[in-house]
Amino acid sequence: MPVEFIGFIGTNGGSEIHRYSGPVLDVGYVEAIARAHDAGGFDRALVAFGSTSPESQLVVAHAASVTERLGFMIAHRPGFTAPTVAARQLATLDQFSGGRVAVHIITGGADDEMKRDGDHLTKAERYARTDEYLDVLRLEWTSEKPFDYKGKYYDVVQGFGAVKALQTPHIPIYFGGSSDEAIPVAGKHADIYALWGETQAQVREAIARVRAAAAKHGRQLRFSLSLRPVLAATEAAAWQRADDIVAQTIALREKAGLKTTDHTPPNAGSQRLLDAAKQGTRLDKRLWTGVAAVTGAQGNSTGLVGTPEQVAEALLDYYDLGVTTFLIRGFDPLDDAVAYGADLIPRVRQLVAERDARRVRAAS
Repeated sequence: MPVEFIGFIGTNGGSEIHRYSGPVLDVGYVEAIARAHDAGGFDRALVAFGSTSPESQLVVAHAASVTERLGFMIAHRPGFTAPTVAARQLATLDQFSGGRVAVHIITGGADDEMKRDGDHLTKAERYARTDEYLDVLRLEWTSEKPFDYKGKYYDVVQGFGAVKALQTPHIPIYFGGSSDEAIPVAGKHADIYALWGETQAQVREAIARVRAAAAKHGRQLRFSLSLRPVLAATEAAAWQRADDIVAQTIALREKAGLKTTDHTPPNAGSQRLLDAAKQGTRLDKRLWTGVAAVTGAQGNSTGLVGTPEQVAEALLDYYDLGVTTFLIRGFDPLDDAVAYGADLIPRVRQLVAERDARRVRAAS
């Protein structure tokens, strides 16, 4: 099966090792990194959502206007826009972009962040609301006549979306969330379930859980894995670069008064990464947990370290577990995106094609 590569479009050049400076929304930077992904052979690029960040749909609208073929993965938090309105917004953007939009549903695991936008529901309540939200979203996208929907959180009477997505049957739905509340919702609604860069054993277990949840609805899902590849011409140079990234991350966090140890993240996904980090800095073939341990696994923070050939082979191990989408982004965001497009993505695509061809020959 062909693999999909997703990059990351931030709104300025900041990262764990680069202090966020200048405007929060640097239009020139957004254009440059979007074009780099377009030229580099990425299938999509993620635009994140946060309680204080620029609005993801509007960032994508501009990035789509300066690219030709690149698709987008719009992080979207249910509950702050009516699902009927969100469905029409996304469908409209899909039309304008030529069918290049996907939505990544992130319900939100941190109560403090949710309260910044005035949301005081518990995590269990938020996932129950997400379940209804996605019911309505799908109806708005697919119903050919007005519909009614009655739930605890949404009561829609004669809802209807006159504008439909260009993609059929609807815009792809990615879904993140590792808690017990999240998995049943993912199984019911997700087209692609997104994991962070966990150990092979953790990924195998998570895929089994989500597949079991999807089977209850007669559904099959695809799986995405998020990683931070650290590449260099030699393995030794790549590990030295990884060590330097940890040192720079610690220095920047200490300067900002942020913790570098004793983290207690509120969300299950980060806790799973920290559980992996407790096993060591280097796991499996070349999974690296150094930054996850320092930052409290805030978001996508584990990586694969080595030469492009070595990292490509490590990605194939996850492909063999059932992962067909890789979300990759670097600590030097723009330069790494260019390097991935030149050195990593073509190698992985070639290895996957060769692996699939051998399987076809063996089965015939």
